[in-house]
Amino acid sequence: MIHIAIVEDEDIYIRQLTEYMERFQKEFSQEIRLSFFRDGDEIVEKYTADYNIILMDIQMQFMDGMTAAEKIREMDKKVIIMFITNMTSYAVRGYEVDALDYMVKPVEYFSFCQKLKRAIDRIPQSNENYLLLPVETGVLRLNVKEIYYVESYGHQMIFVTKHGNVQSRMTMKKAEEELLQYDFFRCAKSYLVNMKYVEGIQEGCCMIHGERLQVSRQKRKEFMEALVNYMSEAAR
Repeated sequence: MIHIAIVEDEDIYIRQLTEYMERFQKEFSQEIRLSFFRDGDEIVEKYTADYNIILMDIQMQFMDGMTAAEKIREMDKKVIIMFITNMTSYAVRGYEVDALDYMVKPVEYFSFCQKLKRAIDRIPQSNENYLLLPVETGVLRLNVKEIYYVESYGHQMIFVTKHGNVQSRMTMKKAEEELLQYDFFRCAKSYLVNMKYVEGIQEGCCMIHGERLQVSRQKRKEFMEALVNYMSEAAR
C-alpha cells in the first residue's frame, strides 16, 4: 500500500484531490492510504517518515510548503515531494528540496493522473530497511545498512553512520530490540555493532570503521560465536 500525505488548507482542493485519489485507485487497482494536514507546520510537527509521497500546497497560513519541505528533507531524504500551487514561479524553487514535480491549480484529472503515476514509479522498490529515530527536530528515517554502530553516551544515543553521527533520544534497549533482526550485536553495555562492518578483533576490542570498541568479558564468547556465524552465512 502507498501512503500519501496531502498538505492543503483549502477545502475545495482537499475534496478534489480526495476524489481524484479514489478515482485513481479504481482505475489502476492501486491501494492508497491518505493522511491530511492543514498546514506545513502540522506535518512537520507530526512527521513520522513513513510517507511514500507528499502533495504539498505552497501558500499556507503558518508555514509555507517550501519551508515545510526543507524541514522534512532534514528528516527524510527518500520521500517524494510534489508541490500544488497556482503560481509556477514558486514551484521552480522546488528543485532546491529535490521535489519531483508540481501541479498547477486548478488541477485537471489527466495531469494529476500522469504526475501521480510518475511519482509512484519513483518509489524505491528495494529491500532496504529503515529505523525511525526520535531526534531533536522530530523523527529521522535512518537506513539500517548505513549504520556502523550505536553508542550510548550519557542520556543520548549516538548512531555512527556512513553519513555522519546522529544523536537520538532512543534508548539502547529499544535500539537493540529494533536492530537485532538485522545482524546487530550488543558487544558491551555501551555498544551495539553492525556485524557487517566488523573488521576483526584485537586485544579484546572490536575493530569497526577504523575504531576500537570494547567487547565486554561477559559478552566475548557469545560475540565471537555470533561473528563466526555471521561470516559463515555471508560467505554462502
